[in-house]
Amino acid sequence: MQKINISWFRRDLRLHDNAALFHALSENIPVLPLFIFDTQILDELDANDKRVQFIHQALRQMEEQLNNLSSGLHIMHGTALECLQQLTSVYEIGTVFTNHDYEPYAMKRDEAIEEFLTSKQIGFKTFKDQVVFETNEICKDDGKPYTVFTPYSKKWKAALTEHHLKPYPTETFFSNFIQIKQPFHFPSLQEIGFNEDDSTFPSSMTSDDIIRQYHLQRDIPSIEGTSRLSVHLRFGTISVRELASKALHLNEKFLNELIWREFYQSILWHFPYVVNGSFKPAYDSIQWSHNNDTFNAWCEGNTGYPIVDAGMRQLNQTGWMHNRVRMIVASFLTKHLLIDWRWGEAYFAKKLIDFDLASNNGGWQWAAGCGVDAAPYFRIFNPYLQTLKFDPTFAYIKKWVPEFESFSYPKPIVDHKEAREKCLKTYKDALQ
Repeated sequence: MQKINISWFRRDLRLHDNAALFHALSENIPVLPLFIFDTQILDELDANDKRVQFIHQALRQMEEQLNNLSSGLHIMHGTALECLQQLTSVYEIGTVFTNHDYEPYAMKRDEAIEEFLTSKQIGFKTFKDQVVFETNEICKDDGKPYTVFTPYSKKWKAALTEHHLKPYPTETFFSNFIQIKQPFHFPSLQEIGFNEDDSTFPSSMTSDDIIRQYHLQRDIPSIEGTSRLSVHLRFGTISVRELASKALHLNEKFLNELIWREFYQSILWHFPYVVNGSFKPAYDSIQWSHNNDTFNAWCEGNTGYPIVDAGMRQLNQTGWMHNRVRMIVASFLTKHLLIDWRWGEAYFAKKLIDFDLASNNGGWQWAAGCGVDAAPYFRIFNPYLQTLKFDPTFAYIKKWVPEFESFSYPKPIVDHKEAREKCLKTYKDALQ
């Protein structure tokens, strides 16, 4: 039986600058690259889920790179525990290397995996890779977590050194990948229960100019003014260290967005109750509307508010929405329609290709006023003023809601002034 180490890929779908992979390869034992299509995750998804398509494409690129090294990617389909149990009957495994995942499901899964591997005298080593700073690394002087972004970001920047952004030179040890004569079976999407369409995804290669101009263009949804790298950060097809290093030299506003991502990761880590409840518990007393008709109109992009409808249609058709518009549609759902932020969060979780639990939860709680460093509840985005400010020529709206100036376009499902007054009263009553 061949003795190997395993590099188990999850949210780090790249061979370049990968912490766990570097540590696995540097032990000079053949390394088996492994990816598991985890049925405990996949069984909850729709057969057309674009994220699975993105992962499949990313794995195909990794497979090509590995084939050029006379190696290959071993892809399995099942629960993570079952798959690793199977591998122990095929190989003599020294250690399984992987990178940290901070989401509640992933942490429970990894505990069970470690318990099983330990029972087989197999090592389980995990590393920081998807963030620059994790868990307790950026805290107040008394050790308590930050719940306001600005001081967190100042501490984050003050703590940053060249060491934190130094890439892992995985290429140095590529000769230590397991050598195979026949490629491993690469399953089709259909084999794992998913459909394939002609979806195209943003490139992982963003121009330096977009990052340089980011602070000037990021709020204009009609232009390509953002990096579109969120899906690549989510699945680790790019290195956060390389991106942060680039941002550090090109644009502080862009760097701040990377720090917001880590701030929300920190909140999820320190306050796991936010997954199902408001960070500020008093907000769970709000009397939300449970009107399925208005919720469905929002989901479908038929609210009669063009900027809201444009955003929702962009999401439904592409799996992505411009960040400024995400704030507008989230504010509209929670403040104008008084629908529980958790409904909107769940819809985004189902549709967004860049869905990340920490950022999605943080963004929705920010919009609803119940989260960390949130917009105060009386701050209610006016969709008309947001349109005048960020889409004055209606270029974005015309792209996604071409009928918005015609008789066929629906009338607004709520009146802005009335909805605003109702929202203020509802929130005030709950928070007295």
